[in-house]
Amino acid sequence: MPAVDSAIGQSDVPGNRNWYPHKPDRKPLKKRMLAVFVGIWATATAAMFFITRGDWMLALTLFVIVNVGVAGSIVFYESLLPHIASEEELNRVSTAGYAMGYLGGGVLLALNIAMMSHPGWFMLPSREIAVRASLASVAVWWVAFSIPLFRQVPEPRAHVDAGAAGGLGAAARQLLQTLRELRRYRQAFTLLLAFLIYNDGIQTIIRMATTYGTEIGIDENAMIAALLLTQFVGVPFGFAFGMLADRIGAKPAVFLGLTVYAVITVLGYFMRTSTHFFALAMLVGMVQGGTQALSRSLFASMIPRHQSSEFFSFFGVFERYAGILGPAVFAYVVEHSGTSRNAILSVILFFILGAGILLFVDVDAGRTAARAAERDASLA
Repeated sequence: MPAVDSAIGQSDVPGNRNWYPHKPDRKPLKKRMLAVFVGIWATATAAMFFITRGDWMLALTLFVIVNVGVAGSIVFYESLLPHIASEEELNRVSTAGYAMGYLGGGVLLALNIAMMSHPGWFMLPSREIAVRASLASVAVWWVAFSIPLFRQVPEPRAHVDAGAAGGLGAAARQLLQTLRELRRYRQAFTLLLAFLIYNDGIQTIIRMATTYGTEIGIDENAMIAALLLTQFVGVPFGFAFGMLADRIGAKPAVFLGLTVYAVITVLGYFMRTSTHFFALAMLVGMVQGGTQALSRSLFASMIPRHQSSEFFSFFGVFERYAGILGPAVFAYVVEHSGTSRNAILSVILFFILGAGILLFVDVDAGRTAARAAERDASLA
């Protein structure tokens, strides 16, 4: 994409419109830490090839390590966004990232399904080996497509304070200080609260869809096909949300996505057939990537770019650990009503409450505060 290409490698060059003088995060470690976490989850994922029947402890251990690695890498990956895109490009670059993620995930998932369905095509002796090879292929895929980032995206410059204290104690104090500073950026902090709630609803739909589908009798193959459909529908609609945000603004576009999610929960209550399941999967694919990507770009636009790693660490926590309260509410409703239909309908509360909090976010005021902080940092 021209927008991405023009930003990569040029955002920190004096004279370029994306350049700004600043004192970024304490040390130039974004890409280095990203590489560390990529190495962690890629190694653990590749090691899943050695999981055999009954190795539940090995599987659980590797699963935990993978999730730690992914959560850590996402923080540093997303913190690069405000450094490679100008404020005018944030929405398009963020949604393009999600769209390409859907494309990559969909292609690999299709290959893995083919491997497990027809292991002989890939010179694999059995379906069990094919399943294990599919897990290992994810590690190879992740590492291979991380290479362009490490080669082409520049490490944002950092102001190194030689007198700064190190160690875990200093890191803990810095974390508390960052939280206090984030609360000073009221609009970004309010967005985080809204995102935590409505993203919990999004993650609940993603995680509980197969459970709900199984309960009402949807065929397993149909659910797998619907998952593939969601991935590939997300590609064009990811780009479309970026263009829509440029026309009407990111915040109204997020509201549109949340409205569609509310409709999905209502339609889900009445779902009966595989056709209905496919229709809802298409609706999810239309709004899932765009809603999350624009939430990310909105947040990036309302924080000082020189503190992107610090602030995105909190965004990462809110992003990765959403989907805890939603499934708990889902399970509670199932237990007390005896059906998942009422549970899927209850998820609408997360979208209504999240949208209600989002109403109070003043995007222009948030961006003004962030840019003022950057000017102050450049003069300090």
